[in-house]
Amino acid sequence: MATRPLRVRWLGRVRYRDADALQRAILRRTEADYLLLLEHEPVYTGGVRARAEHILREPSSVGAEYVRADRGGDVTYHGPGQLVGYPILQVPLAKDAIPLHVGRVEALIIDVLQSFGLDAGRLDGYPGVWIEPSGERPRKICAIGVRATRGRTMHGFALNVEPDMTMFGHIVPCGIPDRPVTSLRAEGIEATLRDVVDRVVERAGLLASAGLSYAVELAAATDVHTVPPATAPGRAIERRLASAGVDLGHAIPIRDRKPEYLRVEAKFGGEFLALRKRMRRLDLVTVCEEAGCPNISECWSDGTATVMINGERCTRACGFCLVDTRHPLPLDPTEPERVAAAVAEMGLRHAVITTVARDDLDDGGAGAFAATIEAIRRRCPTTTIEVLISDLKGDVGSLETLFAARPDIVNHNLETVIRLQRAVRPSASYARSLAVLARAKAAGFTTKSGLIVGMGEFEAEVISALEDLRAVGVDIVTIGQYLRPTDAHVPLARYWRPEEFDRLGVLGRAMGFAHVESSPLTRSSYHARRAADATVERVASA
Repeated sequence: MATRPLRVRWLGRVRYRDADALQRAILRRTEADYLLLLEHEPVYTGGVRARAEHILREPSSVGAEYVRADRGGDVTYHGPGQLVGYPILQVPLAKDAIPLHVGRVEALIIDVLQSFGLDAGRLDGYPGVWIEPSGERPRKICAIGVRATRGRTMHGFALNVEPDMTMFGHIVPCGIPDRPVTSLRAEGIEATLRDVVDRVVERAGLLASAGLSYAVELAAATDVHTVPPATAPGRAIERRLASAGVDLGHAIPIRDRKPEYLRVEAKFGGEFLALRKRMRRLDLVTVCEEAGCPNISECWSDGTATVMINGERCTRACGFCLVDTRHPLPLDPTEPERVAAAVAEMGLRHAVITTVARDDLDDGGAGAFAATIEAIRRRCPTTTIEVLISDLKGDVGSLETLFAARPDIVNHNLETVIRLQRAVRPSASYARSLAVLARAKAAGFTTKSGLIVGMGEFEAEVISALEDLRAVGVDIVTIGQYLRPTDAHVPLARYWRPEEFDRLGVLGRAMGFAHVESSPLTRSSYHARRAADATVERVASA
């Protein structure tokens, strides 16, 4: 019997549109088998057979949205407290492959529910999984709807654990008017969502086709519900890290001497001083200075810098970042032309433009990005442009504004492994970041992302993150050592050794990344021009 890895990802709460973009990227970009487990923000979805009269109340009036989906089935509800599973699997190219796949999904859920002592099974003539299917009052507890493309599946199941059941009263669930809907909580089972996730993971092998077995590889987000309350002792960042399983008792004191390979000799030569003077004259901000980058003298002496737009104050407070988080100022309409002037004066072949997060703006700062790209194009039409963007809150319209300006490389950093996301990026999301990268790749861009290590992650988790980045089509990846800026930031768990970075680089290249920059001093824009050139050459020769 053949054995394949099954990459199981517990993603926490994810918007439906982000999960959909993530599914489609995995379906399109990799042959690896995935099982995405998550819960959605409130949303009603209509399958290919959905009927308008089955929506009894305007979704927006109850705090939900409505999305048409290309799965089978009618209209259903997804929301907090409901476990959604999206198996993205290879199945045999046979006439009965999809019915058999649906049967395996049903078997998985039935086995999970029976492990809680519930009488669960199938109901003749009706899809999904039911409670007491042979009794006088069968109740639907799990909706199932799938789609297959070229022997690969997407969509899956929605199991009611403890959702707000009143939300089902605003639709005819699955188009079945005469059968009630239930949940584990309604059936008297006091299980948490994570309890159910654990049992699904234990039984995920039931999804394997005949003649195949799965080796389950789990990477999981920290649950919102396990984060200690604000009244718990310690600072918020320390509480979040502790909830994510980071041992703060062995953190490296910030005043300890760094290893020799992290000690950089500062060189403030003529090119460095000239570049600093130019940035001051044009009143521009560089992330090199704002983030305390250890490579600043090397890059500036080489005449390269990463310009930061949309001001210098960020609306987020990521635990590893030194950028100012005071209330942001209004945008400066002259900034795009000043950035373009700097690029022209420096004669850059490759310009890197980044930004603070601007969640206070309707478009997240996308319009200013577009204006800056257009200004550079007017002055320097042969310069390639790399943008290092925030997630723009995952807003599709904002992303489309930026994409319409056609930068050459779209870079968005994943930053850390899935388990530590909520601890160190409380305003961001692992799934949302992957979805942003997936959308950029679907729009035809060369894509790039980065990870920093040393905050309490394990090598296997970093490898999983690299696999996920490659699965959504990322071309370039950077991996570098976290250095704690101040005592107020995430404690430093350990220093990764140069040979460990070398190993990650080898693994990344074996996964198919066009370029991997992996070293203790690597930062997102480090050797950006070299990475861009190498990627263009590789893509051209592919």
